[in-house]
Amino acid sequence: MQPLIDNARLFGQRPEEFAGLAEGQSPQVLFITCSDSRVVPALITGARPGELFELRTAGNIVPPYASEHPTGEACTIEYAVEVLGVRDIVVCGHSHCGAVGALVRGDDLTAVPAVRDWLTHATPRPSGTVEDPAVTEGVQSHVLTQLLRLRSYPYIEKRIDDGQLSLHGWFYEVHTGAVLTHDPQTDVFKAL
Repeated sequence: MQPLIDNARLFGQRPEEFAGLAEGQSPQVLFITCSDSRVVPALITGARPGELFELRTAGNIVPPYASEHPTGEACTIEYAVEVLGVRDIVVCGHSHCGAVGALVRGDDLTAVPAVRDWLTHATPRPSGTVEDPAVTEGVQSHVLTQLLRLRSYPYIEKRIDDGQLSLHGWFYEVHTGAVLTHDPQTDVFKAL
């Protein structure tokens, strides 16, 4: 913890770099990714403060759209699209994902009931090879499912139809640092 505290102290000693951020934010991208500590959106993209609006959830899950009892995740998505007017949404899964791996393997999650219940939002269950520790196939199919889930949000589908919003599926390899993007034309993840 001490190195983090030391960096936070130094970070706050450069107010001139951050003064403009007090005037508001206008990120162009909503970046939805996993809560995994090995996935750092600003590091992966090189984004500076104010350039990415981030949503981090266990397994980069986008919950089903529900107008009566919205989730915090749905509120974040709505704010990014309707208020901030982001032009792009990236759903970024990653190799060695514990959440997706648990789903692919069918792990018993009774000891962590909140996690178990959250992962029910990942339906359909991601396909993939149980023996693959990187769960590449499972994560990539899961990313595509989350993109479809986003399209079920009425305001997202409308903006896509109007040409005001684009969706992107990414796969980040934690063991190499490589980022792959889904090509809808070939239905394959390939290097950016």
